[in-house]
Amino acid sequence: MKRAVLFFVVVACSSPSTHPAQPTPPAPPDAATAPPDAPPSPEALKDPKEIHLANIKQLSAGGENAEAYWSADGTQLIFQTTRDPYKCDQIMRMPADASTPPVLVSTGKGRTTCSYFTDHDQHILYASTHAVSAECPPGPDRAHGYVWSLYDYDIYAAKPDGTDLSKLTGVKDKYDAEATICNKDGSIVFTSDRDGDLELYRMDKDGKNVTRLTHTPGYDGGAFFSADCSKIVWRASRPTGKALDEYNELLAKHLVKPTQLELYVANADGSDARQVTYLGAASFGPYFFPSGKRIIFASNYGDPQGREFDLWAVNTDGTDLERITYTQGFDGFPMFSPDGKKLVFASNRNPAVANVGETDLFLADWVDAAPKSTQGAAERFRDAVAWLADDAREGRAPGSGGNEAAAEWIQKQLAKAGAEPAFGKKYRQPFEVTTKIERGKGTSVTVDDAAMASDAFAPLSFTGRGHAEGALVSAGYGIVAPDLKVDDYAKLDVKDKIVVVHRFVPPGKAFANDWARSHYGDLEYKAFIARQHGAVALIAIDDGDPKAEEASLPALEPRQEKDAGILAIAVTRAAAKSFAKAKVVKIDLDLTITTAITENVVGVIHAGAADKKPGVIVVGAHYDHLGMGGPNALDAEPAIHNGADDNASGVAAVIEVARTLAAHRSELTRDVYVVAFSGEEMGDLGSDFYVKHPPTDAPVFAMLNMDMVGRMRANQLQVLGSDSAPEWGTIVQPACDAAAVVCSMSGTGYGPSDHMSFYAAGSPVLHFFTGGHLDYHKASDDADKINAIGGARVAQIVGDVALALEKTDTLTYKKVAPPPSGGDVRARGSSLGTIPSYADDPTAPPGVILSDVVPDGPAQKAGLKAGDRIIDIGGQEVRNVHDLMFVLSAHKPGQKTKVTYVRDGTKKTVEAVFGAPRSRH
Repeated sequence: MKRAVLFFVVVACSSPSTHPAQPTPPAPPDAATAPPDAPPSPEALKDPKEIHLANIKQLSAGGENAEAYWSADGTQLIFQTTRDPYKCDQIMRMPADASTPPVLVSTGKGRTTCSYFTDHDQHILYASTHAVSAECPPGPDRAHGYVWSLYDYDIYAAKPDGTDLSKLTGVKDKYDAEATICNKDGSIVFTSDRDGDLELYRMDKDGKNVTRLTHTPGYDGGAFFSADCSKIVWRASRPTGKALDEYNELLAKHLVKPTQLELYVANADGSDARQVTYLGAASFGPYFFPSGKRIIFASNYGDPQGREFDLWAVNTDGTDLERITYTQGFDGFPMFSPDGKKLVFASNRNPAVANVGETDLFLADWVDAAPKSTQGAAERFRDAVAWLADDAREGRAPGSGGNEAAAEWIQKQLAKAGAEPAFGKKYRQPFEVTTKIERGKGTSVTVDDAAMASDAFAPLSFTGRGHAEGALVSAGYGIVAPDLKVDDYAKLDVKDKIVVVHRFVPPGKAFANDWARSHYGDLEYKAFIARQHGAVALIAIDDGDPKAEEASLPALEPRQEKDAGILAIAVTRAAAKSFAKAKVVKIDLDLTITTAITENVVGVIHAGAADKKPGVIVVGAHYDHLGMGGPNALDAEPAIHNGADDNASGVAAVIEVARTLAAHRSELTRDVYVVAFSGEEMGDLGSDFYVKHPPTDAPVFAMLNMDMVGRMRANQLQVLGSDSAPEWGTIVQPACDAAAVVCSMSGTGYGPSDHMSFYAAGSPVLHFFTGGHLDYHKASDDADKINAIGGARVAQIVGDVALALEKTDTLTYKKVAPPPSGGDVRARGSSLGTIPSYADDPTAPPGVILSDVVPDGPAQKAGLKAGDRIIDIGGQEVRNVHDLMFVLSAHKPGQKTKVTYVRDGTKKTVEAVFGAPRSRH
């Protein structure tokens, strides 16, 4: 075989050019019209290792033939060919069994590419340059190396015989080509440089409503729809630095160099784009398996010379990469028949004519067989997430059997990865959490000695316990908002009385925005206001708008914080009618708190290097999730919340990092503790407990946290917390470059995950995060949506960062204030610059423990510090974090106040000045 010809075959049809570097020797007479008279046997056309292919049949002979695509009914093929008398590529069609010679369906003029059946086989689609010139356009300038020319193609539709030709695109001097269609509605995806870069576009079957799908610098092309048209797959280059400069220089000359192409998948509208391969090769011609869960494609992966192209297959999550063809030479452009039983592809595999360097079309029966699992990083990541996010784990809520089973499994995986127990002979670090609050037998509400039905009222989760009685006082919606000129308590004396309020907020513009609705409608806010005015209890009723459908009574949910210091219940409208003439209402709340033991799972990889460095490194992720849902869930109905991304993905990555570091044990200069935290969803409880009860006295040199790393999109990773140490940039970027992942670094060490506990304690931190999504805290966060290859890349990066830290002598801790609230939302209230601990013991005295204070913030200037317990601000009792937020929202920046707090058992009072509000208080 002629290697030059082989390499150029790669760019047939779904690429800009198929013209070889040197002329292809002429085919024998009539060889282009049909297969040879004595075709080789199927056995002669395949390597024994090609187990997925059977009964291979050669469909063409002579010339260059490639990119054959099926008709919707599976009876015909349309393909691209260079053969006499045509000097460059034209489009032909023929029966799928090649029973009759192919016929020309393009104009025979110019150069054509990318043909496809459309409109239920009533039309065909292809790109052509014939309107620019009847002659073949000149080949690319090889002075730039191996490049493709971006010819002035336009996309055309015609009848299957080539008649009734109509132009669908016509942007002058622009490349519109590589078009394929959705067999359901006829919509077309194609590649164009009309906006200055080679991007994917989608348009209606008549060429209208053109929409751009991709927006990242680099070449995007050769896209195909899945069978149900819900997804697209394509090839793309993502050059950076000098490579991007070269790409843009060539693009300006209507050239592109296709030496590095990876596969991507996305929704059909271009959203949720994910990189599937990281082969560092020229991969192209991707096509979905009928299931839509696997991709077949061509690549020169594994060939040091980059000239041997074979067919490969891979799952859409990047797992189970499998080589399909082994025959020497070129194999490419695979496409399954509509029923999935046959595969057509282009190849040089016929040894009888290989000496002329031709590429022909071949047909094979597809033989299903499970791919041989390599159990690489991506496969291990996938399998770990699948186990942790299985329904059998019950959502991994602390205190549940699923949570305990997960802890046991994680322990075994860490041990298998090479991590030793962190606590002597034990991996587990137990701590207590509140898991349930239930009514006791003594819970009751009586109205003038008449008992209220138990299903007519509900204790609120933040309520105090005990007994309260008194006369009822109606306080409207229970809102005090001076800035809105609303004070429902202005003319009321509610001291030692029971306040009755409407739930939610009143109608009108004043409470129309989201902040006002959530803040002033919060029942705990209303209880706080009632308590501040001396009430002994609060009753909330959804009767502010009698015409509206009544909201259900709130569920009694466990919480880790102290109660609101006032009895609080919600009552139905029907039951509230008994209040009309009531003289005395008695409320008794006998609530039973159920606690459970949950555990952090902690392994250690001891340093094996001779020269040790001070401190340890912690790599962690939380393994708990929401169980059946609860107050933190974002869907209404109870269901198992598997938390595949949040945060089975992080745990899977931690296990992979442990595996990597254990393999480099002899190089480690610091011990590395690998931790699966529990209780994160309850307020970073596990990491807070770990920081307060570490397994070693050595300080934490750095903490690397992974929370939600299973949904990498567009090959981009967020590395948060990079402001916590100025050295992070030079440590992290090489790891991202090595993994071929685009990392964006930003942010303080604060944030709603386990790294914050370490940052508040004085350690530099990083939080690795692949971004939010619509399945967050919903039952739909399942394992089938995980990007396994992306998660494995995150684990690789974190492992490399950890290894780089082993060689780092200095990491400078930098305390940076949390960022201000983002978005176009007017800031409300004020701030004291405090970082409250969300892991406080609910049985401890009232107040808010500070995990930290913002540098140069009001609290720090007033002398407050981590560990202080705030109990009063400006004469208003502060029992918990919610009280703190309510106080802050009621004041303006610049106002002075007195803050009373407890430090080391001693009560102290200082003067502070409220500052501007930030994202944390």
